[in-house]
Amino acid sequence: MYRAIYTAVLRHLPPETAHAVGFWLIRAAAGVPGGARLLRRLLAPRDPVLRVHALGLDFPGPLGLAAGFDKDGHGVAGLGALRERPGRPGRPGRPGRPSPRPIIGVNIGKTKVVPEDQAAGDYVTSARLVADVADYVVVNVSSPNTPGLRDLQAVDKLKPLLNAVREALDEASPRRRVPLLVKIAPDLADPDIDAVADLALEIGLDGIIATNTTTSREGLHDTAAVADAGPGGMSGAPLKQRALEVLRRLHARTGDRLVLIAAGGIETPDDAWERLAAGATLLQAYTAFIYQGPLWPRRIHAGLATRIGASGAPVV
Repeated sequence: MYRAIYTAVLRHLPPETAHAVGFWLIRAAAGVPGGARLLRRLLAPRDPVLRVHALGLDFPGPLGLAAGFDKDGHGVAGLGALRERPGRPGRPGRPGRPSPRPIIGVNIGKTKVVPEDQAAGDYVTSARLVADVADYVVVNVSSPNTPGLRDLQAVDKLKPLLNAVREALDEASPRRRVPLLVKIAPDLADPDIDAVADLALEIGLDGIIATNTTTSREGLHDTAAVADAGPGGMSGAPLKQRALEVLRRLHARTGDRLVLIAAGGIETPDDAWERLAAGATLLQAYTAFIYQGPLWPRRIHAGLATRIGASGAPVV
């Protein structure tokens, strides 16, 4: 049904309008009395073999929504209903109860109006504001849509920035250590990827997200559509191979000393399984969710549960 709606309606709307319509439907469904509970029952991962413990948190399954879909945090209830979070353990004779609050990672980045030499202060301000509500924080230095942002991936600039954010989080949340990760671009050269990995280990970062969108147009054949898309970052299938290469390189460099979150081009259970096999602990997706609809996360988790059960290996 969703594919029919997407083909007949959503794909013909301006992207921002289509996003607003889909987002409104998710929020409306969760806002109906009992709606969030029904969504969790129908759509959230429930197989215990999928559960992942990472970053000091218990995830109901490895797949989550990548940053950018809900930039203002208005759809937490509806989106969280798609992936139920393990809650309190049950007492004798009573099952555990799922937590109504999903795990929330907050992605922070420099705004366009802030000069590069003031970037650290901008990140620090954001970190202090979100420390009490974020389960983990991601420093985004890889969005291609903010001029000059990717220059911050150079380790001589990245190290003081990450140290400043770590200090701000510790000051703003003294009773709880907020995990800190960095999100990198797929377009980094291999030596620069190695340098970021080494820096993450050196300063005690909790993890790396690999990767953001790509500015590369390599391998694309529909030149008219590519031209219409403009110069921004591309996600989905065109990103798949390079994102996987970056993930494998990071894992070869860091082993199990960091939490690696795979993002970019994850469309099928096979894609998800390949990322886990390549060293990812968690997965994030966005584009496939748009194309395939709200049942898609459940299909991915169901496929992963089958593969994990067949292999006899836990997710972590």
